[in-house]
Amino acid sequence: MSLKRIVLRDFVIISELELELDKGFTVLTGETGAGKSILIDALQLVTGARADTGLIREGAARTDVSAEFDECRDLRPWLEEAGFDLGFDPGFTLLLRRTVDTQGKSRAWINGSPATAAQLRELGERLFDIHGQHAWQSLTRPDAVRGLLDAYAQLDTGALSQRWQQWREALGTLEEARQAQDTLQRERERLGWQIGEVEKLGPQAGEWDELNTDHSRLAHAQALLDAAQGALDALEGEEGGASHALGSARQTLQNQEHLEPEFKALVEVLNSSLAQVEDSVHTLRAYLRRTNLDPERLAELDARMTQWMSLARRYKRAPEELVATLAGWREELARLDAAADLAALEAAEQEAQAAYMKAAQAVSAARTKAAPKLAHAITQAMQGLGMQGGRFEVTLHKAEHPMQSGLEDVNFLVAGHAGSTPRPVGKVASGGELSRIALAIAVTTSQLGTAQTLIFDEVDSGVGGAVAETVGRLMKQLGRDRQVMAVTHLPQVAACADHHLVVAKQRQGQVTLSTVTAVQGESRVAEIARMLGGERLSSTTLAHAKEMLQGHG
Repeated sequence: MSLKRIVLRDFVIISELELELDKGFTVLTGETGAGKSILIDALQLVTGARADTGLIREGAARTDVSAEFDECRDLRPWLEEAGFDLGFDPGFTLLLRRTVDTQGKSRAWINGSPATAAQLRELGERLFDIHGQHAWQSLTRPDAVRGLLDAYAQLDTGALSQRWQQWREALGTLEEARQAQDTLQRERERLGWQIGEVEKLGPQAGEWDELNTDHSRLAHAQALLDAAQGALDALEGEEGGASHALGSARQTLQNQEHLEPEFKALVEVLNSSLAQVEDSVHTLRAYLRRTNLDPERLAELDARMTQWMSLARRYKRAPEELVATLAGWREELARLDAAADLAALEAAEQEAQAAYMKAAQAVSAARTKAAPKLAHAITQAMQGLGMQGGRFEVTLHKAEHPMQSGLEDVNFLVAGHAGSTPRPVGKVASGGELSRIALAIAVTTSQLGTAQTLIFDEVDSGVGGAVAETVGRLMKQLGRDRQVMAVTHLPQVAACADHHLVVAKQRQGQVTLSTVTAVQGESRVAEIARMLGGERLSSTTLAHAKEMLQGHG
């Protein structure tokens, strides 16, 4: 997969640009201040860099950047899992787009579907590697140094980090338990006493509602009996009641239904009513047989409800909440019992520590094996970059205590020339040496990466002459297998490129804009000559430029 096209709208000092890019080695050159790094800034924005309103061209409402990558089949699993539509083309193209307006609001898309800046960043890490002109500064950061070695060793330290977190959590739980033993014991005793009090009552789910229903029925038993008897008298009293009246009405209509058909329907209604009345009479008689005042049962219910309400008031709960409260206390006591079990917590901490140490020792073994190989590879690269006799070392020192990253500190040491003692990279005096060391590391580690596009942003600062030509040849060599882009001010590097882009400023009215133009033939000769001798081209610089290009044709 490689960068195929980049489109900019109102980006910094570019009004509009659509640039087709090729595989191989491409250089970007131009005068100082022309904005040679603008394309790199745009690529960083479209792959999740911070949305900065300063990137919007003056006078514009927003900036819009798109980047298209081809042959991205290796990214299909990640994209499908993230829910992005890829179509049916197995070698599909990937289109990233991002806009930023003057209010700082950023929007992003992947193949036309909304995306987050974090998703763009993750994709960017898979699509290309950028090596900046101050790449050496990262070599002074322990995490960056360790990361380079781990990448060279093809180490995935995710499991180690997870084991570390698990160990720290187990250790934290143990320490908290040790410090809180007295408090835990008091809390356990309090909960145990409360649970015992409520367990004496033995509340059951739904019991409180049943108590209230039964108590209400018994407390009003006499009124209920009187009501049932009164209803029964009304339905079948001494003078016949409702049952007799309904039966008489039915019989009267039934005798005349042969003369009036409508009476037949009324007779059916009265039959239904009589049946319902008879059912009601049966139910009322049964109720009267089984219902009595039962003062003893009422007293029992009073006593039981008093116990419920007394406990509820003591613990500031509604009576119906007692069952759930008891269950919650039991769960809390079980957690406190577990927290107070120091033996179990110590065993868990030791188990987590052992798991971490096993993972850390495996990582240490891989680093120990990879360190001399990485040192040798970078030392070899240094020889061709004007540091003959120089030596690069990767040292591992046991850390004072275990860390999330492992058991050792990783350091890069360098000797700039034969006979000198290797020193930490950050203490190497020469800026030129730092740039060359960073380039040697970049070339060495880039050959191992998965990103198919490598970008070098003026990493050749501080070198020249034959070393500059070596830099160009190294990048051209990388370009055989990867897409390589380099921002450079060195004609020796530019002459090695397969493709050449020139960035230039132009004045349009009151506005200064940048343009990017692909050059070849005489135009490219002229640009190389300008890089050799400045703006005033001479026959000598033109001849030299042509010779340089022919030497790398």
